[in-house]
Amino acid sequence: MMNKFCKFSKLQATKGNGDQLLKLLLKASKELEPVGNCFCYIVGMDPHEPDAVYVYEVWENEAAHNDSLKLPAVRNLIKAAGPILDRLLALRTCLRALLYMAS
Repeated sequence: MMNKFCKFSKLQATKGNGDQLLKLLLKASKELEPVGNCFCYIVGMDPHEPDAVYVYEVWENEAAHNDSLKLPAVRNLIKAAGPILDRLLALRTCLRALLYMAS
């Protein structure tokens, strides 16, 4: 068992742009694959809210998450998402998330 930083967010796209926002966030998940201190970056949608995208992230610590926001690829994706992002809701932030690793 290890203490980690996790974040669960809902990103609300402007009307009709949920699929485009989803594509951008899926691209972000690919960009984060080689980042060693990112353990999990899951993107999903609720079929009842077509313009909402949910992101669940698990990081080594909060500083690692903040550092990821400075990566050029992530900054470019944030810039691309800006015009279609209506609002961002942090549904839950856990500073001491417990991560169980299967052996």
